[in-house]
Amino acid sequence: MTTSTNHVFPCASVNGLTLNQKREAIKALRASISSEVAFRRDSKASAQVAKAEARIAKAAAAEAKMAERIAKATARLEALQAKAIAKALGPVGTKARKANRKAGAVTISEGAEANAIAAALRAKRVQGVIEFA
Repeated sequence: MTTSTNHVFPCASVNGLTLNQKREAIKALRASISSEVAFRRDSKASAQVAKAEARIAKAAAAEAKMAERIAKATARLEALQAKAIAKALGPVGTKARKANRKAGAVTISEGAEANAIAAALRAKRVQGVIEFA
């Protein structure tokens, strides 16, 4: 077996080998490369599966969040509609509001002082009549 002197392999460990040994080395390298390619292909596939599962989980969470928002908005709308209906009934609410109003401040006019004096005199008269009897 002769080796080609014109071609030099880039790997120095192959230079001293016979042709059959070089063929075996190439077969081993090809097997190693194909196993590495298969490993990378499998890892990419598993990464894609994991990514798809994450996407599905994210979509489910977003859907649940949207359903929660819709429920809150529906409850708010129903409350506003109930309030609008109660307000539209009219007189009952108006009368209730008038009945629940706080009393205004008492204002004293000039005649009130005279009324107080007259009431005091009446009270004295009634007291005198009770003592006499």
